[in-house]
Amino acid sequence: MKLSHYDYLVVGAGISSAVFCHEAAKLGKTCLVIDRRDHIAGNIYTEDVQGINVHRYGAHIFHTSLRPVWDYVNRFAEFNNYVNSPVAVYKDELYNLPFNMNTFSKMWGIRTPAEAVEIIERQKAEAADLIGEGEPKNLEEQALSLIGRDVFEKLIKGYTEKQWGRSCTELPPSIIKRLPVRLIFDNNYFNALYQGIPNGGYTQMVANMLQGVEVRLGVNYLANKAELDALADRVIYTGPIDAYFDYSLGTLQYRSVRFETETLACPNYQGNAVINYTDAETPYTRIIEHKHFEFGSTEPGTKTVISREYSAEWKPGDEPYYPVNDDKNSALYAKYKALADAEPHVVFGGRLGEYKYYDMDKVIESALACVAVQMDKINQYKA
Repeated sequence: MKLSHYDYLVVGAGISSAVFCHEAAKLGKTCLVIDRRDHIAGNIYTEDVQGINVHRYGAHIFHTSLRPVWDYVNRFAEFNNYVNSPVAVYKDELYNLPFNMNTFSKMWGIRTPAEAVEIIERQKAEAADLIGEGEPKNLEEQALSLIGRDVFEKLIKGYTEKQWGRSCTELPPSIIKRLPVRLIFDNNYFNALYQGIPNGGYTQMVANMLQGVEVRLGVNYLANKAELDALADRVIYTGPIDAYFDYSLGTLQYRSVRFETETLACPNYQGNAVINYTDAETPYTRIIEHKHFEFGSTEPGTKTVISREYSAEWKPGDEPYYPVNDDKNSALYAKYKALADAEPHVVFGGRLGEYKYYDMDKVIESALACVAVQMDKINQYKA
């Protein structure tokens, strides 16, 4: 039932908003959710194509070591036990990720952790001689100092430069302060206690969170801001922070992603959900085969859906994905943050509102904390 006034206008129908609204509703607060898109769930939206849950905006694999967050999402969906084990293709060679004994065995023809350590340490020493004294000055020097030249040249350099559209010598070392290196034969990418994909897809999970909450789709908040703001006491804004202020201080940089998705008349295209292409010559960064995120979907005679991902520099009209958190953009965000702090009835949240890349579990943790803060403020005001 539509109301004439709400406690919260929530801009964006992604997972952060869904968690906030679900918790606020339990506390007796009314929320109106709006989104400029024609669907809920934001970038974790999944749609049924040929009976396969396709991740329209790129692969999203839920993983966390936060038990309260894991318990929380399992209220709204049953998760399968998918384990992320990507494969890298460098020209005609296949390597397991993350960097582990399967990777090193293939790369160097070795069998033991001691052999791997000897090669890595030798290459790190060679890199140290090349870099000289002091801290690594860019991503290339950082990678060489952590893993050596062989792994860097084959599995990091080309992929990273495609992803960021810049040479590794132009990227800050902070992007890869740590690299997952395992001296065991284990292809599990995440160091997380829990991981999986919700059965039925993420869209249904978010719909379950938003049950009983009014949602209006195809609504452009910034084009109708005054009219929409008048509908609620407070605003939870999860869009780009610079767009909220009409880019008055300049435009924050993002990397965007373009997807080429096609349905193929074969039951199994690549044998894995995620395959990265780490050479510079292949224009896309990876291919996702969506059916492999679930189970029992590779029977002979069925079709499959794949998505090729192309990284690109963001421009107005594109979907912003990854904030470019270098010194220049961080300084600009700090100025926008100061403007945001002067908006007492608006909470800026999520990866776009905070200009920060969030894993899903951290988004949920942040949204739960936001509800607690809002309730405290209301109670203080009443007191």
